[in-house]
Amino acid sequence: MFGLSGEHLLILAGILIIFGPRRLPQAGATLGKAVRNFKEHFNGIQEPEFRRIEERKNAE
Repeated sequence: MFGLSGEHLLILAGILIIFGPRRLPQAGATLGKAVRNFKEHFNGIQEPEFRRIEERKNAE
């Protein structure tokens, strides 16, 4: 059944009990916004450029 085991169902039931059926969509939307925001900021970080020592000597 979609790869769900007993442990997955137990976790989903616990989340449903904690948040309730009314707040569960709101919690999912908030989590989705947080993940999207994290990805946007993470993509803005540039990797440092590394050069070989030979390239530095030739450039001087």
